[in-house]
Amino acid sequence: MEWLEDHKIPIGQWAKAFVDWLTNNAAWLFDAIAFALEHVIDAILWLLQAPHPFLIVALAAVLAFLVRRTWTFPLFVVFSLLLIINQGYWIETTETLALVISATMVCMLVGVPIGVAAAHRPWLYEVLRPILDLMQTIPTFVYLIPALILFGLGMVPGLIATVIFAIPAPIRLTQLGISSTPQALIEAGEAFGATRRQLLWKVELPYALPNIMAGLTQTIMLSLSMVVIAALVGADGLGVPTLRALNQVNIARGFEVGVAIVLIAIVLDRFFRREPASGSK
Repeated sequence: MEWLEDHKIPIGQWAKAFVDWLTNNAAWLFDAIAFALEHVIDAILWLLQAPHPFLIVALAAVLAFLVRRTWTFPLFVVFSLLLIINQGYWIETTETLALVISATMVCMLVGVPIGVAAAHRPWLYEVLRPILDLMQTIPTFVYLIPALILFGLGMVPGLIATVIFAIPAPIRLTQLGISSTPQALIEAGEAFGATRRQLLWKVELPYALPNIMAGLTQTIMLSLSMVVIAALVGADGLGVPTLRALNQVNIARGFEVGVAIVLIAIVLDRFFRREPASGSK
């Protein structure tokens, strides 16, 4: 036992050396990534914060009606947003929405193509599977440390940590949807002379759309679950008052923020959830 402990494999030292190498040799790359992501987040924040909150509520209600074609969901959206404004968490909510929207965009833009590639190349998915398992099971605080070193305090390290935690969902579900496409559909497309690109866009992706949309909603929910973790590295949003309530053992504030997070989660989930067709059984 002691002999085994005396000959410890220096995993931690290897990780530190790798992060040090990145810091010394690729600082320009991480600065460029941070610069681009900060501008994306700032643009989304401007869109959410520049107009009057009531205008955002009205626009959200109109979008809710266009998406669901029913009055119950728009009324719920209006009630939820007005309640958040009433409780005094509108600014924090827009900051959280900016983080969630940015993380979801990155996850879908990167995750869906990787999922498609993994579905077409089984060996690639076998390589990715343990990596995806690691990304979802390793404690978040482990990769928050290098993210903090490489990107500094602020929204960007919180965004990076959120993407690492959430991106396995769209990759897995896209891969599942594409690989589940019936062979008969693919053979029918090939019989009509469809190319690989046409098969992807006109057969596989439409068939996999429910899985891709499920990956989108899962990404949003996973991103929302990271708001408190992101606040630990300086990200603004609803995680900040949550941490303050925890430090102060403030039950009232903690419950208020919790209700705001739950309402935002329900609204976003209903916006992007793909409802089954009325005639389906």
